[in-house]
Amino acid sequence: MTKAAQKEPIPVSADSFSGGQRMLRWAGVLLSALLIAWFFGGMSAYGPKRLESALGVLMSAWNPETDYEHGFLFPVIIVGLLIYRWRDLHAAAGKGEALGLVPLVIGAVLFVAAYRVIQWRVAVAAFPFVVWGAVWFLWGRKVAKITAFPLFFLYLSIPLPNFQQATVPLQILATHMAHWGASLCGVETYVQGTSIHSAHENWEPLSIAGGCSGIRSLMALLMISAAWAYIAKISLWKKTALFFAAIPVAIIGNALRLTSIFVIAEHGNPEWARTTWHDWSGLLLFYPFSLLLLLGFHSLLEGGWPWRRNRRTVRKVVVAGPTTPNS
Repeated sequence: MTKAAQKEPIPVSADSFSGGQRMLRWAGVLLSALLIAWFFGGMSAYGPKRLESALGVLMSAWNPETDYEHGFLFPVIIVGLLIYRWRDLHAAAGKGEALGLVPLVIGAVLFVAAYRVIQWRVAVAAFPFVVWGAVWFLWGRKVAKITAFPLFFLYLSIPLPNFQQATVPLQILATHMAHWGASLCGVETYVQGTSIHSAHENWEPLSIAGGCSGIRSLMALLMISAAWAYIAKISLWKKTALFFAAIPVAIIGNALRLTSIFVIAEHGNPEWARTTWHDWSGLLLFYPFSLLLLLGFHSLLEGGWPWRRNRRTVRKVVVAGPTTPNS
């Protein structure tokens, strides 16, 4: 038999399994899902009087007191990221690997430790390990590689203990930046602690409280920049730079928002500035401004607008032209 007549080996894909194997696999998926749902969402072991589940305590921690009101967006974003990579997941699905038991066991050990010491944060930290290990065990490392970020993205939703103490330096920074920004706009102010006063007493002093420090908007922007960096078609170091760019962007955006309050209070309606505009300026000014800055930084990293990436690639191919073999 000649080499040309020899058949190439047929790759094994998810569709090549027999009907019985597929049924067994989906039975394993269903059983894994039920077990994970019970241990993390059904078993009451945390919270006051140990009456809440690990994920239940996490959801109850998404409140204004913890500055994590945006927490309810995490499940939506995680599902969205998985849908975004659905074609890749379907193409990568293959034979499972026993190596997936390693992260699964790590997650199980973390969960047992969390149960023993009644630490719900450790239990939530175990959740991505367990799910990721199950995915790896059932569908292989390629699928595990694609699902790693969406699953561990959940870590950004866990409020840190003593988190409110971190707002003090941000309060001071926000106060001085707002005072400086107001002076640039012709509004004369002076600072006392974390309160900003009108030099001519045109409006009542405005205090930069913990919520106004920008910590809440910073954490929300970190969530957005992390998902943004994941779907961006750039190298790893550029993704990392785009993610951490949310920190200075949030600080600048919050200073602009506070400055606008003082400008409106000086030249407009002080009561409207400290109530209505204070409550809505985050949505109407901070996020549009911050997202535009992130878009500009992303474009700088790519060397052009991100949505024109495919056009640039096609243009380079057309200009290069097809290659012909030497005669």
